Amino acid sequence: MFEGLSDRLSGILSGLTRRGALTEADVTAAMREVRRALLEADVALEVVRSFTDKVRDKAVGATVLKSVTPGQMVVKIVNDELITMLGTDASVIDLNAPAPVAILMVGLQGSGKTTTTAKIARRLASRDKRRVLLASLDTRRPAAMEQLAVLAKQVEVESLPIVAGQSAVQIAKRAMEAARLGGFDVVMLDTAGRTTVDEGLMNEAAEVKAATRPHETLLVADALTGQDAVNTARAFDTRLGVTGIVLTRMDGDSRGGAALSMRAVTGKPIKLVGVGEKVDALEEFHPQRVANRILGMGDIVSLVEKAAETIDAEQAMRTAEKMRKGKFDLEDLSMQLAQMEKMGGIGGLMGMLPGMGQIKKQVEGANLDEKMFKRQRAIISSMTVQERKNPDLLKNSRKKRIAAGAGVKVEEINKLLKMHRTMADMMKAMGSGKRGIGQALGNMFGLGGGMPGGMPQMPPGMPEPTPEQIAQIEKQFGGKLPPMPPGMGGAKMPGLPGLGGPKLPGLGGFLPGKKK
Repeated sequence: MFEGLSDRLSGILSGLTRRGALTEADVTAAMREVRRALLEADVALEVVRSFTDKVRDKAVGATVLKSVTPGQMVVKIVNDELITMLGTDASVIDLNAPAPVAILMVGLQGSGKTTTTAKIARRLASRDKRRVLLASLDTRRPAAMEQLAVLAKQVEVESLPIVAGQSAVQIAKRAMEAARLGGFDVVMLDTAGRTTVDEGLMNEAAEVKAATRPHETLLVADALTGQDAVNTARAFDTRLGVTGIVLTRMDGDSRGGAALSMRAVTGKPIKLVGVGEKVDALEEFHPQRVANRILGMGDIVSLVEKAAETIDAEQAMRTAEKMRKGKFDLEDLSMQLAQMEKMGGIGGLMGMLPGMGQIKKQVEGANLDEKMFKRQRAIISSMTVQERKNPDLLKNSRKKRIAAGAGVKVEEINKLLKMHRTMADMMKAMGSGKRGIGQALGNMFGLGGGMPGGMPQMPPGMPEPTPEQIAQIEKQFGGKLPPMPPGMGGAKMPGLPGLGGPKLPGLGGFLPGKKK
């Protein structure tokens, strides 16, 4: 997500920060490159013009040009304007209304509307503890109702029984009545879509809205369609008055122009983004975090949240205790690999860490294969319990048996054992404070001398978080950042003063911190 744009903007802005002083010509030239980068990312022309004009007006002021670090000031201005473009504050689905709360899902055919409806239902049921009823109003697409019923079972919520021959409005009214009688908190109405915006589509959606009076009208748009998604959003908002936008397939959009344009063009917040096909691949959209990631400043808060959701605290504590005793067997390694996969792999983690853009080419040059984790876990699963606990038992005959069971060559087993020995040695060394996390990661994944300087600092010229930004981050957690469960590492992230020393999640011991 935003990978191409992030690379371009980081390169342009780093050129400014390396200069001792800036002239108006320097700023104008840089804004010309920023304009080109945004247009290549498929950002709407009107949004690009507004963005670059605002940045230029602020950047050529006396405060910037005469400041001690003018390049850093320009970066801060770009960051602030990006946040403004994306919506300033995160916006969530509003359920503050008398039950049952109706949520109307609208959008074009093929945008992922039905799947997104199920994802949101799962989120409301599991996180907000609401009783959700799903109802398909799509009477035209073959098996559309059956699809939503199957998805409802998959996410463990209830769906409205299918009655043939009813119109969309009749189904919507029946869904609202069933929700009232059944004591449901939320009713999600999945409307029909078309390949293009037409009068029939809009009329049907308008009739359903008039009959159900939904508290939320969410537009589902495909991020990969670029400017078409922006035009679709404008059309739906004009006719129906959408309250929020859900962007799908953001994991496949390296440009990100639709997300950057949507909020600025419609004035409606992007509430959620789909980042995969699985039913749990749905994330809240936080403008400040997205802006930070675009400019290569990482997203520590999202990393902490993801760790809290995926890491088993008790298991992590047991692993940490074993490490303190100098023990790290293949069972532990398998657990670390599984947790790394849940966190999005090495690539997913690096996208959230500040300064990772500086070593991106080095990581790519290592040809890191994310599927390696699955193969290595398969190898460990083919071992006996005794072999996992005592790798020294693995002689040639045992290796051949394990290789046959896992469907790999003996060389793969030797690589795994070498990796395990490296990690075991690393745990001991880090426990005594002899080696940094950056060096450890480098040795584990073949990055030669490790990550330059250990854990990356904030890139030169990247602005420190303001007190307002810090307060906004801490607001997400009720006033302070959440402490990580015991045993989940302890490496404090540098370069983020004022955040109370947030700890980088150790993946249940994958990146343990130094002993104190």
